[in-house]
Amino acid sequence: MSNAELSNMLHETRSFEPPAELAAHANLTAEAYAEAKEDRLAFWGKQAERITWAEPFTEVLDWSDAPHSKWYVGGKLNAAYNCLDRHVENGLGDRVAYHFEAENGDQRDITYAELLAQVCQAANGLIELGVKTGDRVAIYMPMIPETVVAMLACARLGAPHTVIFAGFSAQSIEDRVKDCGVEVVITADGANRRGKASALKPTVDEAVAKCPGVRHVLVVKRTGQDVAWNDDLDLWWSDVVEHQSTEHQCEFFDAEHPLYIMYSSGTTGKPKGVLHTTGGYLVGVSYTHWAVFDLKADQDVFWTAADIGWVTGHSYIVYGPLANATTSVLYEGTPDTPHQGRWWEIISKYQVNILYCAPTAIRTFMKWGRQIPEKFDLSSLRLIGSVGEPINPEAYMWYREVIGGNNCPVVDTWWQTENGMILISPLPGVTAGKPGSAMTPLPGVTAAIYNEAGEPVDKGGAGYLVITEPWPAMLRTLWGDDDRYQNTYWSRFPGVYFSGDSAKLDEDGDYWLMGRVDDVINVSGHRMSTTEIESALVSHPMVAEAAVVGAADAMTGQSIEAFVILRESAKGGGDDVVAELRNHVAKVIGSIAKPRSIMVVPDLPKTRSGKIMRRLLKDVAEDREPGDSTTLADSSVMDLIQENLSSKPSDGG
Repeated sequence: MSNAELSNMLHETRSFEPPAELAAHANLTAEAYAEAKEDRLAFWGKQAERITWAEPFTEVLDWSDAPHSKWYVGGKLNAAYNCLDRHVENGLGDRVAYHFEAENGDQRDITYAELLAQVCQAANGLIELGVKTGDRVAIYMPMIPETVVAMLACARLGAPHTVIFAGFSAQSIEDRVKDCGVEVVITADGANRRGKASALKPTVDEAVAKCPGVRHVLVVKRTGQDVAWNDDLDLWWSDVVEHQSTEHQCEFFDAEHPLYIMYSSGTTGKPKGVLHTTGGYLVGVSYTHWAVFDLKADQDVFWTAADIGWVTGHSYIVYGPLANATTSVLYEGTPDTPHQGRWWEIISKYQVNILYCAPTAIRTFMKWGRQIPEKFDLSSLRLIGSVGEPINPEAYMWYREVIGGNNCPVVDTWWQTENGMILISPLPGVTAGKPGSAMTPLPGVTAAIYNEAGEPVDKGGAGYLVITEPWPAMLRTLWGDDDRYQNTYWSRFPGVYFSGDSAKLDEDGDYWLMGRVDDVINVSGHRMSTTEIESALVSHPMVAEAAVVGAADAMTGQSIEAFVILRESAKGGGDDVVAELRNHVAKVIGSIAKPRSIMVVPDLPKTRSGKIMRRLLKDVAEDREPGDSTTLADSSVMDLIQENLSSKPSDGG
């Protein structure tokens, strides 16, 4: 293989135009970019017409107290009403809101009318427990319909929810509950995971024992496990909720009323409580869900294969799809239970049209082999999306070819917990797709890449990704810590939002995300993206997945340390494999990017949402005892990596 061919595997030159049929009936056309550029606020005012307002807003944006925004000033609405009541009132009560599927075989189809009735019952139950407007409610739940019901019941009452990913530790729950003053926690006895019941309530019990402000713990009976019970605190969901009236008259709240608080994952020290409010957030997720996925709500079955405990689940499992009267898939389980074709079986069963998932999942499927999805009928898919981290070109092409049948546009989306909504993505009926590129900011979104001096870079340049104008779904502050909000996001480049991500512009002006700024390794003054090095490794046919970290080095400042999972066909190659991979990276990127060491590992440490916990790998690379691994999907992975540590290859020249 020539150097040019190797380079093209990493720096893709191919692009894929939208399919003619999709382009002919696309929700948005190229004119949307010009319309938004000509009058951005008028454009966002038009998007607000997607939402039902009990009282109209008088001003689209008040930015007079920057960096604190107020969107749709004076408007009043209710998020739950917009997600449920209005659809039922408009004759869509019989439409399926969720096809719920669990790995243990449970299956329920829940219509909009049924979901509304359950949300009203839950709202009445929370009122009985003393929950009122402004109170915070914590939700620590599996991927089951009651989780959505709990969120919408809180929204109905104007009680901001904080959903805590149901893989987090008791300490994580305690930190979040205390930080925002939670008085009611909603959980379940357990969850179904990898063919067995996984306990949840004991973790909540351990946390609330240290949270004297919690008055009630409401428990959904999911797995039937025996659980410890505190009669002064614990209540079964069935006892509190299921006897309630299915009628509830919702109140309408100011557009800036808090909707939810989401704590950013992986933080050290005090957790960051990202605050999202109601009006701007709902407009933002409704618009982007409709535009980015070219949604046809009366025809499409949509599946965001993520967890509701993350912002992707909030925006594109719950609020965006329901605001748009979408039929979605809700799945409790893992991609390989009871077999490795589980996702593809679900797509075939429900004739899913749109799939949205993480590159980590795609690379896992690559490792398992294309023969698995090829057993299933995936012809219903018309669009596929990627979220969570930059997708390397090799994974993009596999996704497009094997899952999308070379006929589905890939929307590679960039956004963050703080953003609330997708900000950078191809428009599937308008924009060509380039493997590995998020392409351009959406109509209505203004972004730039700045150099160290805070100046926009030219085409071909790289630097810091910023958003230069406010957007509707943006965070309003960090709960209880506005100084940290301003210092974290607004101080690096005054007046613009600093994302903390690095990116580059290609010669066409399209955006390529390179990962977090702190995921850039500085070797002897050369700044290299870990994502770029990982992509080089994965472009080798022997490699299924790779993670790269920088380790402190007395000579070079940092060294490049790589961890790779080999494809089945490449296992057993020994030191020859490591040498070949190091040389491969040197060919693709340059000698300066050659990893000092490459450790072949059986798996990588990942959270249950699929995010690789690189800080644990950094601990290994720097010969430290790995830190907290309680949020890992499988904590034994770190034991296996450490067992291999003694055979870690040396520099190798």
